[in-house]
Amino acid sequence: MNKAELIDQIVKDSGITKTQANDALDSFTGAVVSCLKKGDKVTLVGFGTFSVTSRAARLGRNPQTGAALKIKARKVPKFKAGKGFTDKMASGKAKK
Repeated sequence: MNKAELIDQIVKDSGITKTQANDALDSFTGAVVSCLKKGDKVTLVGFGTFSVTSRAARLGRNPQTGAALKIKARKVPKFKAGKGFTDKMASGKAKK
């Protein structure tokens, strides 16, 4: 599912306009990114937790030349699915 399909599903389920659904989705993703940039976690009970982890600097290899290269340390986003989410996936049923 891409963003447009997700917006269509939100419109169908909630009865709001496409513009409102797009604004709500943009607001949600913006809020999550903003919180993660500050180093906070975003926890949605029954869905999961968004957080930031640090990756250490390491050596990598250029696949074409085989030459070693340094990969900088950086922060990356992480998502851990909540129990409610994993239970719904295991049962094969998505509930509203």
